[in-house]
Amino acid sequence: MLARLDPMSEPAIRIEGLRKHYGDLAAVDGLDLEIPQGEVFALLGPNGAGKSTTVEILEGFRKRTAGDVTVLGADPQHATKGWRSRLGIMLQGTSEHGALTARESLRYAASLYAHPRDVDATLDAVGLAEKAGAKPATLSGGQRRRLDVALAVIGRPELVFLDEPTTGFDPEARRQFWTLIESLREDGTTILLTTHYLDEADHLADRIGIIAAGRMVALDTPGGLRSRAADARVTWTEAGTSRTEETATPTALLREILARTEGEVEGLEVVHPSLEDVYLQLIGEAAGTAGTSQAEGAAA
Repeated sequence: MLARLDPMSEPAIRIEGLRKHYGDLAAVDGLDLEIPQGEVFALLGPNGAGKSTTVEILEGFRKRTAGDVTVLGADPQHATKGWRSRLGIMLQGTSEHGALTARESLRYAASLYAHPRDVDATLDAVGLAEKAGAKPATLSGGQRRRLDVALAVIGRPELVFLDEPTTGFDPEARRQFWTLIESLREDGTTILLTTHYLDEADHLADRIGIIAAGRMVALDTPGGLRSRAADARVTWTEAGTSRTEETATPTALLREILARTEGEVEGLEVVHPSLEDVYLQLIGEAAGTAGTSQAEGAAA
């Protein structure tokens, strides 16, 4: 059995100055990141931001233009079979074809690892227990995504890459997936997750990185990111008129409202900024900065 990294000294992933160019296009433009072992890390960003390119470089599927990358103590650009056996990878694409049933696919995958998860327990964890005897062609798109998740985690990997894992999941299946991720975290598994569901990142991730135009524009805990948008939105009805005000001090505003009114305040609602609010703000600011830089470059 391969020795695991020393959690006291070596991060699961280390990226320094990562760049990937396609001609004049910089898909990844100087990315720095460290992910410690056992962390659930969500990488967010709009389409074309460089998420998939970054993940594919970390998985050893794509070569980088420049920078240093270490994954589980090795350079993924020179991946070995032993190194790959320590990873679990779920790609965006799924296959609709295959002669094996869901259970047979997992049994085969499990046979490739020294200490795999229990096949039936894994099927149950991803919500496929009732479809264990079905072939991929008979499964819905969401069910095939569940099978992909199961295949990614069956070998008890040290590090799991999950690229848009819950696309096509119904709400119940998403919750089952969240429970699976939480159990993997308890086992000490490191997880790098990309998703467009911000509530999913908010619920699961220890930290979130937001990238735009190949650059990291924010890196923090979910709570830390939410705190960046200080203004809360307060809505109430006063003298028969509905009013709304954004403020960084909602408690002080509520005191003012109560001082002017008698009894209960009608229609009172205080909405604090969500992760989605902060995400959209950061992406908008990054797009504005990129547009300004391009305009300055053209003028020069």
